[in-house]
Amino acid sequence: MTAAAEEKQYRLDGLKWLVILLLVAGAIYANQYFSAEPILYRVIGLVATLIVAGFISIQTAKGASVLELAYGARIEWRKVVWPTKQERNQTTLIVVAVILLMALILWGIDSLLSWIASLIMG
Repeated sequence: MTAAAEEKQYRLDGLKWLVILLLVAGAIYANQYFSAEPILYRVIGLVATLIVAGFISIQTAKGASVLELAYGARIEWRKVVWPTKQERNQTTLIVVAVILLMALILWGIDSLLSWIASLIMG
């Protein structure tokens, strides 16, 4: 097969994005219009509308590429080697020690410069 035949065709992407925009705008308006109704019903309506909008967005070229990116990120996330508890604790202690050391150094430089400025200004 040729590369052109293997690529998925995305048609009417502009119309799909318009439908998504109208769905989200309609959900926002409906949430305000039905403000007297219990919040549970309004949240269920918003979530259902967002699920439908998400499903439609996946059918577009940009939506499919975002979904592909998410799958790739999940695969890479599983490849991460997480530190052990001991490594985490040691790294945290090193970071705290470096922060305290830098704070002391900056305090010393600030005190020295303040002392020099007070000598110059009298």
